[in-house]
Amino acid sequence: MTLTNWLSLVAICVLGALSPGPSLAVVLKQSIHNDAKHGMIAGISHAVGIAIWAILTVTGLGVLVSQSPAIFQGITYAGAAYLAWLGFKALTAGSSAIKPLTRGNSAYLQAARDGIMISLLNPKLAIFFLALFSQFISTDLTHIDQVIMISTVTIIDASWYVLVALVLSRMGLADALARHSKRVNQVSGVIFIALAIRVVTL
Repeated sequence: MTLTNWLSLVAICVLGALSPGPSLAVVLKQSIHNDAKHGMIAGISHAVGIAIWAILTVTGLGVLVSQSPAIFQGITYAGAAYLAWLGFKALTAGSSAIKPLTRGNSAYLQAARDGIMISLLNPKLAIFFLALFSQFISTDLTHIDQVIMISTVTIIDASWYVLVALVLSRMGLADALARHSKRVNQVSGVIFIALAIRVVTL
């Protein structure tokens, strides 16, 4: 892979990461409900899911997902159901769910689960990577090239969401939002459910 091709890959991946959607909502949720560390864990685990999709795409299994309506629809509806479940939990949580600096292994595991599930249950990532990698995959593509491509998308994704969690924490927004926890829960719940509907209808 040439430097020019790699820079093109980086540019596209950065734009993809910056696009708001369910993934950003999950990282924000963890950062606000707990702290920056939880948001970072959610972001890093989300990147693990991204890496899995990238590996599947590069190795050709992504084609199966994109060309099989049954598999694609199944994963789509599972992802929408998970988003709707997150939304329902937020709407019914009241004001007690947002507790900054919540600690404990269970909270970290939940953050990791939310991060990886929101990426694994998004089959549109397979389509995105198929469209993206098709510009760079050729008959002379080496294993090193494949590793570079997968590592690039994974590192960019993780870096962006870790940055989001850190900035949110440093600006003191988490404490301010915590004081209005009931309204935050209501808004985030509506957003999650709206995203679930969007996933199914698009």
